[in-house]
Amino acid sequence: MNGTQRGFDLALAERELRGQDPRLAPWFDRLGPITPDPRWREGFDTVDALARAILYQQLSGKAAATIVARVEAASGRRRLTAARLDALDDATLRTCGVSRNKLLALRDLCRHARARRVPGPRRLLAMEDEAIVEALTAVRGIGRWTVEMLLIFRLGRPDVLPHGDLGIQRGLQRLCGLSALPSPARVAELGAGWAPWRSLASLLLWRIAGAT
Repeated sequence: MNGTQRGFDLALAERELRGQDPRLAPWFDRLGPITPDPRWREGFDTVDALARAILYQQLSGKAAATIVARVEAASGRRRLTAARLDALDDATLRTCGVSRNKLLALRDLCRHARARRVPGPRRLLAMEDEAIVEALTAVRGIGRWTVEMLLIFRLGRPDVLPHGDLGIQRGLQRLCGLSALPSPARVAELGAGWAPWRSLASLLLWRIAGAT
């Protein structure tokens, strides 16, 4: 559990990972240090973060950003709260470019928020990672991967390895010299030894996957 702290000591994590798995050291040397994510220090609203995650699903960044901007304009505010989303009727959201499935997901998110089943940031800080996954994946359209991104990039949790992420799989394939992409189960197996710093390993694997 992370208490009230967001983020973790990246330098300590790197030192320990270097000792835990010598295959990682050359990549840390080659790609340089990983710095704290600025989002660890930024305030956020859970409903807003999840609404944006829903709107970004299966779209290019540019297309999703356009739709989000339209929804923000329609709501009159940049932060997408449950009350503001509820105030927009279905026709308005569809005009903004929101698909039917995403519309249903947003409505379910709002229902969960009204029922106080979406933990706010302060409550999230006191929750275990798996409890957060369980609470948020109860919302339609929110899968484990989406929550894992929130755990890493918003809450700064130190020990998250997104087993089903394609970038993680590609990075691990390259790191280990595998002939094929590892399955999620294989990712979990190969990454088990990186605990309790699997979030930093994940950040490194994404960089390895994109390195030339």
